Amino acid sequence: MADAALKPEKDFSKEADVQIGEAEKLAKNDLAAAIEKLTTFEKQTRQASDLASTSRTLISICTICKDAGKWSLLNDQVLVLSKKHGQLKQAITKMVQTVMTFLDKTPDLDTKLTVIETLRTVTEGKIFVEVERARVTKILSDIKKQQGDLKSAMDILCELQVETFGSMERREKTEFILAQVALCIENGDYTQAGILSRKISTRYLSRKPKKTPEQLEKEKKVREEKLKRGEEVPPEVEDDTTDLKLAYYEQQITLAKHDDKYLDVCKHYRQVLDTEAVEEDPSKLQPVLQRIIYFVILAPHDNEQHDLLQRIFRDTRNTQIATDASLLKLFTVHELMRWPQVASEYGPHLCGTDIFDERPNQSKDEKAHQRWQDLRKRVIEHNVRVVAKYYTRIGMKRLTQLLDLTEDETEKYISELVCSKTVFARIDRPARIVSFAKPRDVDDVLNEWSHNMKSLLGLLERVDHLITKEEMMARIQPGAKEGKEKKGKKKA
Repeated sequence: MADAALKPEKDFSKEADVQIGEAEKLAKNDLAAAIEKLTTFEKQTRQASDLASTSRTLISICTICKDAGKWSLLNDQVLVLSKKHGQLKQAITKMVQTVMTFLDKTPDLDTKLTVIETLRTVTEGKIFVEVERARVTKILSDIKKQQGDLKSAMDILCELQVETFGSMERREKTEFILAQVALCIENGDYTQAGILSRKISTRYLSRKPKKTPEQLEKEKKVREEKLKRGEEVPPEVEDDTTDLKLAYYEQQITLAKHDDKYLDVCKHYRQVLDTEAVEEDPSKLQPVLQRIIYFVILAPHDNEQHDLLQRIFRDTRNTQIATDASLLKLFTVHELMRWPQVASEYGPHLCGTDIFDERPNQSKDEKAHQRWQDLRKRVIEHNVRVVAKYYTRIGMKRLTQLLDLTEDETEKYISELVCSKTVFARIDRPARIVSFAKPRDVDDVLNEWSHNMKSLLGLLERVDHLITKEEMMARIQPGAKEGKEKKGKKKA
């Protein structure tokens, strides 16, 4: 195809006005003759590289077919015109954009689908109409979704790699990927959804800091200087990505919940919290704060979870949710929590949300009961860590009383914590004793002995120095007295 940047050899603007006007009148009586007339004229403008006239002619041919209701003829003309030798790229782009506006005017769904397939055929493999192809594909996917064919809708939409489209705006590109992820989630393909979601840059969605008055004043001066020089200044448009950010993290929360990645869910909710739309609306702020607390508690204990737990605990906004904040506080202190007491005190409040449910197989969220069981597990694990902190050896009977568990359950939870290297423990079953004292290896014993010997020698050296000092002082004092007595005798 010819390059649209070529300088036109001849300007057919005036001839185009005449030819198009005559063709529109002729089309009322003889559509074929009108199209033939415009096709002959299109060849002249194309060979002369007159982009404006060629584009007008192509659009006129398509419009005449549409006005006459000849949609099959429209499809044929679009295919033929796009394959003309030396056809201008920008002319094809404008023709495709024009035909896309005809989709809402099709008489029925079958006709609309034929036009869409024609546009997809014309735009296939052409970089200069990649954006138009993506938009048409999105329309086709929406139609398949409305028909209930989610699998076809997902396959059609996900076949395009929009992240490689340089001519597509960043916002539209992000919206397109979000639509792909949403279809994958609805179709139950969580693996594909996770892969696609990683194509979105979180830096683009991050909260943009407000500009200082000095920055605003500087930008204003720059714009005024450009205007004085006669340069074109684009309007000030600040892209607000709040809606994209909320949609993105809602999908990420759904994916993380599906995989039971509680710590990731908590982090995603913290990103949702870092938006003005949520911070300034108490009806949205409180549920987000609650879920941050719930999921950081549900996350398995490790260094990252402990650090995040402490930072969330210090958040002053937790005063708005006093009940949940008090539950969080229990996990920050090294004290035992009795599960029956926790369940009776916080159970009705927690099960009133969509996160927990103590009744199996009766909640809308099938994993709500599992989260309730995981909460019990976290309480027990917290109690085991507290016992390991204050006891080196403890009897199994007493340990089961402290944990409100049977012996088998106690062994099970201690074994899980030992396997995850959260605590060190050894169970002596015949003696019914659990030892939390971590044995020291030879290097540790030698290092401790060396440190103790070094400290002992340092103390001995200090004592020897003090004794020597006292002896010297004791020798000096009697001599001083004798010297004074001798001087007194001489004077006398």
